[in-house]
Amino acid sequence: MNATLPELDWIETQYEEMCRLLQQWVLINSGSMNLAGLAEMSRSLQAAFGRLEGEMQEIALPAKTEIDSHGDPVDLPLGKALLIQKRPEAARQVFLGGHMDTVFAADHPFQKIERLDENRLNGPGVADLKGGLVVILKALEAFERSSHADQIGWKVLINPDEEIGSFGSAPLFEEMAKKSHLGLIFEPAMDDQGTLAAERKGSGSFTAVVRGKAAHAGRAFGQGRNAVAALAELIVRIHAFNRKNPRIILNVGHIEGGGAINIVPDLAICRFNVRTHSEEDEGWVWQELNELAEEFNQRDGFFLSWHGEFNRKPKLLSKKNRALFEALAACGKELEIPIQWKSTGGCCDGNNLAAAGLPNIDTLGVRGGKIHSDQEYILLDSLTERARLTALLLMKLSAGEIDWSMISNAKL
Repeated sequence: MNATLPELDWIETQYEEMCRLLQQWVLINSGSMNLAGLAEMSRSLQAAFGRLEGEMQEIALPAKTEIDSHGDPVDLPLGKALLIQKRPEAARQVFLGGHMDTVFAADHPFQKIERLDENRLNGPGVADLKGGLVVILKALEAFERSSHADQIGWKVLINPDEEIGSFGSAPLFEEMAKKSHLGLIFEPAMDDQGTLAAERKGSGSFTAVVRGKAAHAGRAFGQGRNAVAALAELIVRIHAFNRKNPRIILNVGHIEGGGAINIVPDLAICRFNVRTHSEEDEGWVWQELNELAEEFNQRDGFFLSWHGEFNRKPKLLSKKNRALFEALAACGKELEIPIQWKSTGGCCDGNNLAAAGLPNIDTLGVRGGKIHSDQEYILLDSLTERARLTALLLMKLSAGEIDWSMISNAKL
């Protein structure tokens, strides 16, 4: 297949439209817990993806259980996922995924767009992942113009909770994996000008709740049990897991507790994230946590409880995943786009697909950098670049120029 196809040339004519659409979406705050913003974002996505003439539906997600500042479980409502699909009856199925939420809450100060230079745009979610959503749309528009488009069906799932672990949408990814032969996720490529993620670590999110006993700090200090002091000791102990097992990463990211300084605090909370190299690491972490809880709970007047779970398994580079990378690299070579991949400590919905047995590439989104910060930027020329790359891959898949048996889920 010649890489100078009219469908790919058409994508080049869409650059200004892609930039316009990107800025429109970035200016909609869609922080993971901003339900109104997520609903507005979904409406805008529906208007844009509607031109593909696929079947479209919003899917309500179950609430996410969190531990509040009182140490009690509460259910937090989530936004709705958006599913667009076309030709579900086709013998071969491709899944494309991305998320509409960002890490920037409605009250976060980072809410504006700034043009840094001719090719760089700074803004909340420009790379992670709203640029990727633009890439999905234009790649599919180009693909639908091709002569063999009717040979494969596709599904696009855009979830509203990826940045908080995809707890609500995880079952949807498992369902999509069972109905697809291969997956494409449009997380941004790595900061080094476009390298893709190969293997990924697994992930879990946890909360430690330490309860002590309140007392007057002056008159009855000895009668109190200082939960903040106990938590401080606990944090040092769990941070040491990083030295005890270099295969994992444990990051304590948030602490809270106490109040008036003349009261012995009876409650302290910390929240932390764990990254794992293998499923065996999960068992090791749980054993260490349980041993700590047993030790702390033998202390007079204290009670320690753990809350949370491992929600993403490590993603390994299987033979089929490697073959899919190589097929993409061949497309890149035709387009003079170098394609390389390496392992990373990050995780995403590609982990979910891999855990369900679906070969996938999960960094097909734009090039840029400094994501999750107010310095986040996109390299605008990567909008058309990544759309052309994805469209060419889809066209080669539909034309039978890629051996499906080497790259796809053999269970279908």
